[in-house]
Amino acid sequence: MNKAELVAKMAEKSGMTKKDTEVALNSFMASVEEALVAGEKVQLVGFGTFETRERAAREGRNPRDPEKKIKIPASKAPVFKAGKGLKEKVNATKVAKSSKKK
Repeated sequence: MNKAELVAKMAEKSGMTKKDTEVALNSFMASVEEALVAGEKVQLVGFGTFETRERAAREGRNPRDPEKKIKIPASKAPVFKAGKGLKEKVNATKVAKSSKKK
């Protein structure tokens, strides 16, 4: 599902116009982005948590020249950790689909 499809689905479920829904989605994404840049965590109970994690500096290999080693600097990476409710829904769907095939 891409952003346009998500906006259409959200508009359908909320009864809002697609334009208003897109504004709401863009506001949500900007708010999460601002929180992560500020080093904060965004928790949506039952859905999941957006946060940043530190990646240590490490040594890697150049894909074009595997003999050449390169230094990869330390960085921060945004991550999403699914909440219990979301995990349960995803796993319940997966189990139901696999049991139909038998």
